[in-house]
Amino acid sequence: MNDSKEGLHFRPVKAESMEILEPYFCLRPNKTCDSVFLESFLWRKYSSLRFAVSKGRAVQWIMNVNGEETGAMPACRQEDLKDCFFEMVYFFNEILKKPYKINLADEEAVRLLKLDPEKYEVKEQEDMKDYLYDGEAMRTLAGKKLHKKKNNLNAFLKEYEDRTEYRRLCCSDRYDVWDFLDRWREGKGEDVEEHLDHEIEGIHQILNNCSILGVSMGGVYIDGKLEAFSIGSYNPYEKMAVIHIEKANPQMRGLYQFINQQFLIHEFPQAILVNREDDLGLEGLRRAKMSYCPVGFARKYTVRQKEMGVV
Repeated sequence: MNDSKEGLHFRPVKAESMEILEPYFCLRPNKTCDSVFLESFLWRKYSSLRFAVSKGRAVQWIMNVNGEETGAMPACRQEDLKDCFFEMVYFFNEILKKPYKINLADEEAVRLLKLDPEKYEVKEQEDMKDYLYDGEAMRTLAGKKLHKKKNNLNAFLKEYEDRTEYRRLCCSDRYDVWDFLDRWREGKGEDVEEHLDHEIEGIHQILNNCSILGVSMGGVYIDGKLEAFSIGSYNPYEKMAVIHIEKANPQMRGLYQFINQQFLIHEFPQAILVNREDDLGLEGLRRAKMSYCPVGFARKYTVRQKEMGVV
């Protein structure tokens, strides 16, 4: 299903695309959430994401957000990155007749490309950096820095432990998740961030196709009712768990700490790093992510060609 050397033929990302696309992920250093297939699938409708396979060595991307057509860093091996990047520069310049632009370019790719600053503007997208955490610290919540999180967890266990069950979720549990999402979304009211409804749509698509996607899902049942769930992926190159979705009943103190911990213990015991994605520039989300004491960030950049035809 490779596209020809003469042209790239882009088509929409579907659940069935995973069989084609997944072999091209996790082939080079990349600690962003975009380093795994599920992130692309989750947001594919929001970004009108399309892909093309180039000469059997890379996946190329085109997306459209707010009326602007842009690319993304190729999914490929490190040694192929530069050639594949300039392949898309050519495609945008000669086929689309516009300068090439990438949003959410990962830091490792930017460093490897060493783009000429006279020809390309590279600018950090500060609000889009992913938060990285130590896997063992997140599984144990040990240490002074995470003392408040451990207190919340202990408070949850004191009140709910005998009534609580962690379960690995499968496709047949989708109705429990949908019911929970309806309750969770209703609790948010009308004054919510724009991205939430797109996220919920993406979750529905994952649940409808979870047998194809091979997704990792876990849930917490209290008195037999789902009150929290999480969806994640694993990047074997970075030994990193990516937590795409984590939702919990906010009225239950410590439940977020419990699902966070149990999901990692049961689904990603081998993960050295945990990527909990970005804060979207939202102050409340930023405080919540910082409170878990990140060990670093996966920074992202806009890459913009200054003049069409000058590579």
